[in-house]
Amino acid sequence: MPDYFHGYTVVGLVAVVGVLFVCVAFVGGRLLRPVVPTREKMLTYECGVDPVGGDWAHTQVRYYVYAFLYVIFAVDSVFLFPWATVFAAPGFGGITLVEMFIFLGFLAVGLLYAYKKGVLEWT
Repeated sequence: MPDYFHGYTVVGLVAVVGVLFVCVAFVGGRLLRPVVPTREKMLTYECGVDPVGGDWAHTQVRYYVYAFLYVIFAVDSVFLFPWATVFAAPGFGGITLVEMFIFLGFLAVGLLYAYKKGVLEWT
């Protein structure tokens, strides 16, 4: 039984040391940094340009749609790599091939829907 828990002890110890390291870094940074608030430091920073106008800005929704499409295809690639390793295993070829085509079919339907809605056109 002691050999079984030895691996968990090492992982737990590394996790505790990591958390302590981060806490010490934050506390050290807080103690060592100079705190001299000025009016210029409290202004909103926008790429080196002084902020002009109000604090409300409109953002177009299409950028969120592009981000969402990226996440969909990133998840797709995450599922494709394990599928490729299981596909090579004996006895799993046909089943995993059908499952992957079903998964890719759902993604294709989503991409077709986005195309039909005009989301993929940059205007």
